Amino acid sequence: MYYLQFKKPKMKTNYQIDNTDLKILNILSKNAKMPYTEVAKKVYVSGGTVHVRMRKLEKMGIVRGTKLDIDYSKLGYTISCYMGIYLEKSFLYKEAVQALKNVPEVVEIHAITGQYTIFIKILCRDTPHFREILDSKIHKVKGITRTESFLSIEETLKDGLSLH
Repeated sequence: MYYLQFKKPKMKTNYQIDNTDLKILNILSKNAKMPYTEVAKKVYVSGGTVHVRMRKLEKMGIVRGTKLDIDYSKLGYTISCYMGIYLEKSFLYKEAVQALKNVPEVVEIHAITGQYTIFIKILCRDTPHFREILDSKIHKVKGITRTESFLSIEETLKDGLSLH
């Protein structure tokens, strides 16, 4: 007995973004918990269309998931600090970033141009907590030679980019 084996043809995915996709992204970037049926009403399409479009945007890597927007100050983290970090040698970047990822209070890490090699955002309970993080965690990272800190005294705007 002989068996024939058929290969499934590979389907090419040539996704494109259109105005409907951008409208959906704009709406959900303001409120990711909004039901797709509500989004559909605002965009004048079906709920199924919104669902299919969101799956497409996820497959394209444009939508990477959803996150909670937590007001950390209400949980006792009253200080938001930005820090420019100077590295001894640029080849230490990956190692320094890996070490910084292990500091729970570090919530953002950016490779940047300019005078610093790395720019981070830290959330702290108070100034003694900030000092503890700086002395016992950040300044102990291999390759960090110097830091410069900027305390945020008020967050005035935190919004997504309006897509057109």
